[in-house]
Amino acid sequence: MDPQTTHLLYLHGFRSSPRSTKARVVADRVARRHPNLQWWCPQLPPSPHDAIDMVMKGIAHWPRKSMAVVGSSLGGYYATYVAGMTRCRAVLLNPAVHPARDLMRYIGDQTVWHDPAEHFYFRPEYIHELRAMEVGPLTRPERVFAIIAKGDEALDWHEMSARYPDSNIKLLEGGDHALSDFEKAHLDDVMAFINPI
Repeated sequence: MDPQTTHLLYLHGFRSSPRSTKARVVADRVARRHPNLQWWCPQLPPSPHDAIDMVMKGIAHWPRKSMAVVGSSLGGYYATYVAGMTRCRAVLLNPAVHPARDLMRYIGDQTVWHDPAEHFYFRPEYIHELRAMEVGPLTRPERVFAIIAKGDEALDWHEMSARYPDSNIKLLEGGDHALSDFEKAHLDDVMAFINPI
């Protein structure tokens, strides 16, 4: 039996931020119901190398057995890396599976979803950084829970499902990439899997 989660990391997606709807919903639930849970939702830099370096340094002293990570979209790819390195529990929300391929077309100037005035430059070398952090089959696939929407307009649900064959998958018939009904339909399942203190 896994110990209850004491530390929770949330990783947002591409062009997103800790101000995303899902990140705020989870943060609110943690604040209201799990005040003893250590919560960290960092603003990830555009460079995948810098992002994962910051994350791994930030969780270096977290207890592996009682930490968990939630990742959305590109954050799901990062969360897969974190789970591969730590074997912690992970929840993946429409996770990116082949971001090195899919983000090629985004090289150049980009804006942040929640603040179009905020710009960043997605560099060609970031594609190589994404390739460098690919992890193979997870050693503890049962510690992964993926919510995957067939209606995702950005990512292929077949690829997402195939990436996590031995994990717990909640496959939605419809839905969208943002999981617009996240708070109402999925938050309880996420928190039950994480099993926070």
